[in-house]
Amino acid sequence: MPLTDLPYEDLLRYRPEPAAPADLDAFWDDTLAEARAHGGPASVTPVGDSLLRGAEVHDVRFPGYGGEPVAGWLLLPRGARGPLPVVVEYLGYSQGRGLPLERLLYVSAGYAHLVMDTRGQGHDTPDPHPGGPQWAAGFMTRGIDSPAGYYYRRLYTDAVRAVDFVRGLPRIDPERVVVGGASQGGGLALAAAALAGDAVAAALVDVPFLQHFPRAVETASAGPYPEIAEYLGLHRRDAVEQVFATLAYVDGLHLAPRATAPALFSAALMDPVCPPSTVFATYHRYGGPAAIEVWRFGDHAGGRASQQQRQLEWLREQGLSAAN
Repeated sequence: MPLTDLPYEDLLRYRPEPAAPADLDAFWDDTLAEARAHGGPASVTPVGDSLLRGAEVHDVRFPGYGGEPVAGWLLLPRGARGPLPVVVEYLGYSQGRGLPLERLLYVSAGYAHLVMDTRGQGHDTPDPHPGGPQWAAGFMTRGIDSPAGYYYRRLYTDAVRAVDFVRGLPRIDPERVVVGGASQGGGLALAAAALAGDAVAAALVDVPFLQHFPRAVETASAGPYPEIAEYLGLHRRDAVEQVFATLAYVDGLHLAPRATAPALFSAALMDPVCPPSTVFATYHRYGGPAAIEVWRFGDHAGGRASQQQRQLEWLREQGLSAAN
């Protein structure tokens, strides 16, 4: 696979100066205040026969955007008393929460683990909002005609409300909440770190999607970004400015300066889905202490298990391992 973007030496110097919307902070402060005001029921239901000897599995529901129920799995090390550090994991594009046995890394390392279902993309959390005309292949253009109706406004809100929810659970240490994910999940982790403020203790931001949209849409050759290019090229050739004005409100490049928690990023130099220049652009603007792992010959899977091992080591360095 060829190099897909800038050489590493150029990535170290790639620091675009974005023009964030003037009302970005007010937009998100109002959005989150409205979601919290809606409230909504929450539930934690034990799964009696999960077939997993080392983990307690709970089916959870918590209120997300508009108070709408969002599904998830809560996994706890069997018999652990707590208070436990917790990893809130967000998932990649088109993924739902799946089965608990697919998500055993963190609980095996002694963490509590909340896996958030992705509204509209999984089977257990619908997105009951009409969004107007969209490119039929996916979610990138759902509601893109306005920031208020855009799909990712709702999904980012769900991500923050997942942090709100988990901090109030028994056996969870509310001061040791880690957010993490890869690709779309990495973009959601970045958003949660930026929008949930001091509620997040650390962020694991792997090959993140939803960053530096103007460059991403022009350079990504695979994955979801081309949905936007196709939408503008085939259907809405007259709406380029409006589309990018909407995307500006969810662009991680604009949100990153709000974050203060330590973060571990990763980028892969042969990634055709999330071009590494878009990752570095956000990394350079991140508001808290940040490190980045670079996988020179990695594709969109990044460093695979090697990155997971580095994450566990890094969390220990931050004083956030289950043994701390």
